[in-house]
Amino acid sequence: MRRAVALATALAIAGAAGAGILAYREGRARLEPVDPAGEPVVFMVPRGAPVRRIGRDLEAAGLVRDGRLFAWLARWHGLAGRIQAGEYELSPARSAAEILALLVEGRVRTFEVVVPEGFTAAQIAERLEATGVFDGRRFLEVARSDELARELGLPGPGLEGYLFPDTYRWPRDTSPERIARSMVERFRAVWAGIEPLAARRGLDMREVVTLASIVEKETGAPEERPRIAGVFLNRLARGMRLESDPTTIYGIADFDGNLRRAHLEDATNPYNTYRIEGLPPGPICNPGREALRAVVEPEEHDYLFFVSRNDGTHVFSRSFAEHSRAVDRFQRRRSAR
Repeated sequence: MRRAVALATALAIAGAAGAGILAYREGRARLEPVDPAGEPVVFMVPRGAPVRRIGRDLEAAGLVRDGRLFAWLARWHGLAGRIQAGEYELSPARSAAEILALLVEGRVRTFEVVVPEGFTAAQIAERLEATGVFDGRRFLEVARSDELARELGLPGPGLEGYLFPDTYRWPRDTSPERIARSMVERFRAVWAGIEPLAARRGLDMREVVTLASIVEKETGAPEERPRIAGVFLNRLARGMRLESDPTTIYGIADFDGNLRRAHLEDATNPYNTYRIEGLPPGPICNPGREALRAVVEPEEHDYLFFVSRNDGTHVFSRSFAEHSRAVDRFQRRRSAR
């Protein structure tokens, strides 16, 4: 009798162990990828959503095999409360554990925005709006805020000049304020290497960035930046007006692309460097690293003028007579044809 009881007990234990092994294997299989060849899916984790709902939504989206098992996995590892809200791009080729790790790390979906050197705040706003994700109009309001400029320790006006051109990636819910701040942070990182050189030349931040913005707009030839910076520094040192078309254009509301004599004679335009002395009130675009460096490490020369060859490069002159001949050759005769 005792032998029979012992045998029955052993069989029961063996049966339970076998069932446990089968359950473990089945559970593990239900944590494997849904589709190793599947395409990524955009998935939203709402703020404050419980892990049970997240698991259910993942299962409905075809990203995990078993939503309840996903929730159990999160709880088992103590991660249920650490899943971060946001928009994700998740693949059904990932296991439930891998998806859980992505949600806990907060690897939300980001959108790339390329800001070229020389873009104005208005152009950056247009590019943000074109993504269909970010609010360009609100960004422009932020970029023109003197209050925010003061808060960020910038000389203003607004953030123009300090929205550093670069390639950025931001999540969908990034606010215009956060976008602007991150661009200024990038500028600050670059300025740290420029500032000592500026101090040696007796130039402050506003002077360097304003001059760099003009240099950025005046030439599309990178190798000319130090030479053009040298021209403007020479003119300032001699008390000459800068007489820069791009600065004047910046101060014209709704500019139609045709710079007229009336524009050059307009004394009400604070950016009209044909009429004002010295630098305009602030930067006219957002310069890149090389334009900034050109101002603090300009080419040393005695040029005072330059005129476009109409191929992206310029002819440089030391005297007005020499400059007039270059203008006649490259501009007046060309316009007469």
